[in-house]
Amino acid sequence: MKSIIYTEKAPEPIGPYSQAVLSGNMLFISGQIPIDPVTNQLINGNIADEARQVMKNLEALLLSAGFSFGNVVKTTIFLSDMNHFAEVNEIYGSYFSADFPARETVAVLGLPKNVNVEISMIAVKS
Repeated sequence: MKSIIYTEKAPEPIGPYSQAVLSGNMLFISGQIPIDPVTNQLINGNIADEARQVMKNLEALLLSAGFSFGNVVKTTIFLSDMNHFAEVNEIYGSYFSADFPARETVAVLGLPKNVNVEISMIAVKS
């Protein structure tokens, strides 16, 4: 059985998908881009600002489902350019303290709304 997770503290979906889906003890979070959920505006000052907003959106979804970054087992990072890797990696890493999740990071031709970073997550509660 699955439950749809929704919070006003993360951006509204921009397509036919849910912000997150809880299935048993697993939480699947859709890719988050740097949209400020309060203003519904893109954050596009620089890659660090974009990455911070993405991580805030992911945190809001984790918390709304009763999870934390400590429950994250898998992430996927999509970048518009691998030259952004070091800055995004530093900000991303600051949200985890130990037992880092599995991850891949890929550069892609384009991302929704022409942003520079999108991150999705899978979290599990024991």
